[in-house]
Amino acid sequence: MTFRLRAVRALVLLVGFLLLGFVLLGAMAALDWLLVTRWFTAGAAWFEGTILMVTALVAVAIVRGMLAFLRAGRLGAAPGGVAVTAEEQPELWEQVRAAAEVTGERPPDELYLVPEANAGVAEQSRLLGLLPGRRRMLLGLPLLAGLTVPRLRAVLAHEFGHYGNRDTRLGGLTLRGRAAVLHTVEVFSEGTTRMHYVVGAVYIGYARMFLRTSQSVARQQEFAADESAARYAGRDATVAALRAIPTIDAAYEHYMDTYAGMGGPVGALPPVGEVLGGFRRLLAARPGEKLAVLADGRRPPKPHPYDSHPPLQERIARIERLPADGGTDGAGEEANALSLLRDQDQVFAALEARTLPSEAAECPRLAWDDLVMARAAADAEGWSGPLLLAVARALRAQSPDEDGAARMSRRASSETVTGTDLPTLEEVLDAFDDGLLWMAVADRIPKPPQASRLTGASARHFIRPAVFDGLAGLVQLRLIESGLAAPDIAWTGRPGLVLPPVWENGMDDAIDAAIADTPDTAPLRTLLAAADREVVP
Repeated sequence: MTFRLRAVRALVLLVGFLLLGFVLLGAMAALDWLLVTRWFTAGAAWFEGTILMVTALVAVAIVRGMLAFLRAGRLGAAPGGVAVTAEEQPELWEQVRAAAEVTGERPPDELYLVPEANAGVAEQSRLLGLLPGRRRMLLGLPLLAGLTVPRLRAVLAHEFGHYGNRDTRLGGLTLRGRAAVLHTVEVFSEGTTRMHYVVGAVYIGYARMFLRTSQSVARQQEFAADESAARYAGRDATVAALRAIPTIDAAYEHYMDTYAGMGGPVGALPPVGEVLGGFRRLLAARPGEKLAVLADGRRPPKPHPYDSHPPLQERIARIERLPADGGTDGAGEEANALSLLRDQDQVFAALEARTLPSEAAECPRLAWDDLVMARAAADAEGWSGPLLLAVARALRAQSPDEDGAARMSRRASSETVTGTDLPTLEEVLDAFDDGLLWMAVADRIPKPPQASRLTGASARHFIRPAVFDGLAGLVQLRLIESGLAAPDIAWTGRPGLVLPPVWENGMDDAIDAAIADTPDTAPLRTLLAAADREVVP
C-alpha cells in the first residue's frame, strides 16, 4: 500500500473517530426517549431518573471529548520561555526563516527560547490542520549550546519538514489527528461512573485501532522530515545532529542534577544567569567523547507501541544511504549555534528569571567555588551527624563511677542529646580507642532494613560504611575549617574538594584503620597533627 493510500485510510478512520461521538450521543438520546415515553412507570421513577442522570453525564463527557478533538492543536498559553523577536535576535531568526523557506513552509509568528534540549513547532490550526493558523516555534537553549550552526539547520529543517506541503501533506494531518485522538481519550479517563468506563473503553479501543493504522504514516512522515533536513543542511550534518541530541540531553540532565541543583541542600543558587548558562562551561570542558560518556550509562527509553518516531538508529541508517552531497558533519571549525544569539548572558538570565520558581528569588547567589564549598560542608555535616550522635549517646551511657541505679537513670536519658553535647573529632577517636565503637557506638547508628536484626560481625558489614562516611565527614569539616581544603568545580568530573596530597593519599587507609574490628586511630591522629601544623592563617 502506497503512502498516500495509507494516509487516506488513516484520514477515514480519523473522521470515524469524530462520527463515533455522534453515534453514541444518538444511541443515548434514543435510550432516554424510550425510558420517558415507553418504559417509564411510576414505581420505577427513581431508576429511570438515575439512568437519565448517568446518560446526561456521559453525554457531557462525549461532547467535551468531541470539542477537545476539534480543538487539538491549539497553541494554548505561552510556554515557560522567553519570546525573542527578529529585531532582538536577527541572526537566529534568519536561520529559522531560511529553514522554513527551503521546506516550503511559513516561518513561525512567535519564537520562544526554552530551558530544554529540544525543538518543536506548534500551530493554531483549525480542522486538524486543514486550515492554517498562527505558528509558534520552541528552541531549547541547551540544544543551541550543544549544536553547531550546520547541525542546528538540520534540526530546524526537520521540524518544518513535519508540516511540508509536498506528498506528505496528509501525513501532517495524520500527526495532528493522532494528537487529537490521544487528547480525547484523556478526557474520558477522567470519568468516574461505570458508564464513563464503558464509553471510555469504546473510545480507547477505537483509538488503539487508529493509532496502529496511522503509525506507519506517522513514521513515514518522520523519515520525510529527516530527508528535508538532509536536503537543506546536508546528509552528514543531519546524521551528526541526530547522534548529538541524545548526548546533549543526557549532558543537560547531568548538569541540572549535579551543578545547577548543587545548592539545594544549602538553599543557594549559582550566580545570576549561571543556573542555565553554566551548561556552556560543562560543554566547553567535555568535548567529543568526554561528553558522550554521560549518555553511555543511560538506559534507553522503553519504546512506546504507538510511538510515531522510528528508532534512532533506523533513522540514521536511512539518511546515511542517501547520496553524498559534499557537505561536512558540521563539526570542527563551525560556529556554535549559541553564537547566533546576541547578549547571551542576558538571554540566559532572562530565561532563568522566567522559569525559576518564585521562591528562588529569595535564595542567595554564590560563586561556583563558594557553592562547591558550601555544599561540601553541608554534605560532610550530614555524613558525620549520625556518628556524632551515636558517640554522644554512648559516652553519656558510660559512667563507671556511679552506682547501678544512677547508671540506669543516665542510660535512660542518654538518647536525649543537644548540639552542645556533641563530641569533637578527637573525642570520637578517644571513644574508639576506649573500645566503644563496636561495643556501644555501632548499636546506636541506624541500620539499613536488611540488617535490623543482625548482630556481631554480620552487623558490622552493614554499619561500617556509615561509620566510614561519618568519620570522613568529620575530617573534611576539620580541613575546611583549617583552610586546607579547596573547592573544585570539576566540569570534567564531579564537583568536590581538593585535599592536600598527604590526605588524598592517606586518608582512606587511616580511616579504615580507625574503624577496623580492633580500631587503630594512630594513623589518622598523625595526619591531623600534620594538618594542625599546616593550618592556613
